[in-house]
Amino acid sequence: MEGAAAEKNEIYLEVTPENLSRALKTAQNAKAVKIKLTNKHCPCLTVAVELPSLSSTSRVVTHDIPVGIIPRKLWNDFSEPSVPDFDVSIYLPALKTMKSVVERMKNLSNSIVIEANLNGEMNLKIETDLVCVTTHFKDLGNPPWGSQKSSQERDLETMAEARIDIKRLLQLLAGQQVNPTKALCNIASKRIVHFILLHEDVSLQYFIPALV
Repeated sequence: MEGAAAEKNEIYLEVTPENLSRALKTAQNAKAVKIKLTNKHCPCLTVAVELPSLSSTSRVVTHDIPVGIIPRKLWNDFSEPSVPDFDVSIYLPALKTMKSVVERMKNLSNSIVIEANLNGEMNLKIETDLVCVTTHFKDLGNPPWGSQKSSQERDLETMAEARIDIKRLLQLLAGQQVNPTKALCNIASKRIVHFILLHEDVSLQYFIPALV
């Protein structure tokens, strides 16, 4: 299979996560893994897993995972959103800790306020007519690019904040299996919260728009 043209040598695919997960489970102790796009009665991602062997003959397990081809006219629906200039960038606490806090807060409100400053402080807040609950995190640290970019224009103690859908935040925290070495978020006040999870050479990004 080839891209639409030499200068646009791309193909957009959709795959059932469970099928891909099952195939990759066999690769936990693999010597090598190869993934390629093939056409076997239907478009497939073919995952070839080379397993250790006691003999000189290698063992290869092959999985053919059906995929859907996304038409070019829909590609714009999958383009990475543009991120406005953020006010604060901060490292996140342990995701398991955040998940535990947010799970308790979800019973109190449908939205949560996440705020942070350039002094390594972050708060998670629930505000309703009946209750106000805040969890404080300190000494988280700020990425150097965020501090250098914003400190000249912004007081270190001033909080940038955004109110977001608590279910969306919980989906991010509950579904996270990457166990990132670093996790951070960029806050554009009252506009968007941009999460970045880093693990070795993999970067995952999540965008949660602010509620009005």
